[in-house]
Amino acid sequence: MMVKQHMLFTLYSICGIVLKDILAVSGAQGQVPLVQNMTVTEGGTANLTCRVEHNDNTSLQWSNPAQQTLFFGDKKALRDNRIELVRATSQELTISISEVSLSDEGLYTCSLFTMPVKTAKAFLTVLGVPKKPEINGLTKPVLEGDHITLTCVTSGSKPAADVRWFKNEMEVKGAKEVNASGKTFTVKSSLRLHVNRDDDGVAYTCRVDHVALTATHEETTQVLEVHYAPYVEIRQSTNVPQEGQYLKLQCVPKGNPSPDPVLWTKDGGELPDMDRMIVDGRDLTFTSLNKTDNGTYRCEATNHLGTSHAEFKLVIYDAPTTPSPSTTSPAPTLPDTTGPLDSKQLNSAVTGNRDPNELKRATDHALIGGIVAVVVFATLCLIIVLGRYLARHKGTYLTNEAKGADDAPDADTAIINADGNHAHAEEKKEYFI
Repeated sequence: MMVKQHMLFTLYSICGIVLKDILAVSGAQGQVPLVQNMTVTEGGTANLTCRVEHNDNTSLQWSNPAQQTLFFGDKKALRDNRIELVRATSQELTISISEVSLSDEGLYTCSLFTMPVKTAKAFLTVLGVPKKPEINGLTKPVLEGDHITLTCVTSGSKPAADVRWFKNEMEVKGAKEVNASGKTFTVKSSLRLHVNRDDDGVAYTCRVDHVALTATHEETTQVLEVHYAPYVEIRQSTNVPQEGQYLKLQCVPKGNPSPDPVLWTKDGGELPDMDRMIVDGRDLTFTSLNKTDNGTYRCEATNHLGTSHAEFKLVIYDAPTTPSPSTTSPAPTLPDTTGPLDSKQLNSAVTGNRDPNELKRATDHALIGGIVAVVVFATLCLIIVLGRYLARHKGTYLTNEAKGADDAPDADTAIINADGNHAHAEEKKEYFI
């Protein structure tokens, strides 16, 4: 009897253990750790979180790519001051890794110690920040006509950075080259230039764009200094220089280095009258012009790269006479020019710059007036000739009518004589017939 009771107790115990294991396995099947992949910039902080929806107080654990345990529950297992516990509960284990480096990149594992152990893996991606670009190949100063190659280099980017060139904020094309160095990339871009004087003072900028540079971009700028031989132009203060007037000739040289001072000459020799001609820096001033100042003036500028000059032919015109009040007319408008006037411009100045349409209308009016005068004159001549003709024929008629009446003593006799004459005339007509 005692043996039977013992056997039944043993059977019940085995059944209870088996039932407990079945329930444990059934509950464990609903416990799945959940993780997410992370992307962080080098030097930043990565937060790794592992969660389960249902947990029966089973421990959670984080391990690094080398399968070293970082945290087991709330217990720190690896001595690394950068790794800290953020939260540890029965349903969550969150840790942080500060000052992340490229070596921290890899696959991290969260383990749930059930029977069997369940795991989930999260990949930590670390972005390599590109270093500030450097521009090489520029020497200062550069001579006009030189060929130079500017090279921009940036390293440490992951993935490879994008390098662009700008000339005064306008993008220009460079030749790009990418080289891998471990987990990072070195990017180089070259820009070949044929330098001229227009490049003097131009800013060339190398700009680096990268996914790790979210708020801004890295860039470096170099300003070209180009040395070139001078070139010269002369400007005048008045367009039509006249006797007695003030005149300033301004010599404007452009070159790098700046050509200073300049040399003024007249007709190949020195300036003749230094009392009325004043040289002040680059300006030649005439205090009062006269006809002896006519000639060719030359300004010459020199720097270590060469010499250049410009010439100005000075022609002085007579001073205008004061017109009488009855003939006063508006002053002519002179053409806007920086050099001597040609014959056409001078003609325009003398005639007062009248509108060509106005001159044409005046010519047309004069022509029409001439035609009208000729027509009137011809009409008058025709009237005079016609009047003379009519007067002559009227006199002849009166004479024939009174023919034979000159010797008559009275009017009746004159009429009879006139009739007789008519009768005689009729007879003569009949005779001839």
